[in-house]
Amino acid sequence: MSSADDLIAFFNSNANAALSPAMEKYMLGQFRFLGIKSPERKQLLRLFKQNHGYPDADRLEAFVKQLWQTPGRELHYAAMEIASRKVFLKEPERIVLIEWMITHESWWDTVDFIASNIAGEWFKLHPQEILPVTGKWMASGNIWLQRTCLLFQLKYRNETDFRLLSGFIEQLASEKEFFIRKAIGWALREYSKTKPEAVIQFVESHSLSPLSQREAMKIIRK
Repeated sequence: MSSADDLIAFFNSNANAALSPAMEKYMLGQFRFLGIKSPERKQLLRLFKQNHGYPDADRLEAFVKQLWQTPGRELHYAAMEIASRKVFLKEPERIVLIEWMITHESWWDTVDFIASNIAGEWFKLHPQEILPVTGKWMASGNIWLQRTCLLFQLKYRNETDFRLLSGFIEQLASEKEFFIRKAIGWALREYSKTKPEAVIQFVESHSLSPLSQREAMKIIRK
């Protein structure tokens, strides 16, 4: 039976200290890196699964949390990939762990993946929870939970609830936080691939920051 300790040891044995400084610098020194690039990390995770498997559903949450609490950003990325599987997300109570991941060791690199690949998928499986959960997150004052509200529909395309997204943007439009303003523009830009006219109308009728406007209109103005 696999354990988080096994995966941590496996990643540490494949660390490349020569690559760590550049990776840490890119993330502004926020986190320690093992020096494992994305393709190698994904291959290591595949090998681990083949040789050890993942823990059963009862132990998976503790497994993910242990990875998340261990220094080494690549371990956090591995934890996200494990937690993004539908077999894990089908349980309604997983939202507790999702929120915990968003609010711990928070930065754009993990939050953005969680928003579109984990929270977004969980909401698809549990649509009745969208309003209560996002309402709580929007009222939290936590920029990462609020950013997740803006971004969880990034991959929804025609299934995007634009009225819901518009409401989030209207609530956050006056925020000065860079990560919120950037997310507003990103969410609108992504939706412009599906409904450009709706995005144009929204941008023209709302007072958005210059950053949000630029990001929103990037594709439309090409």
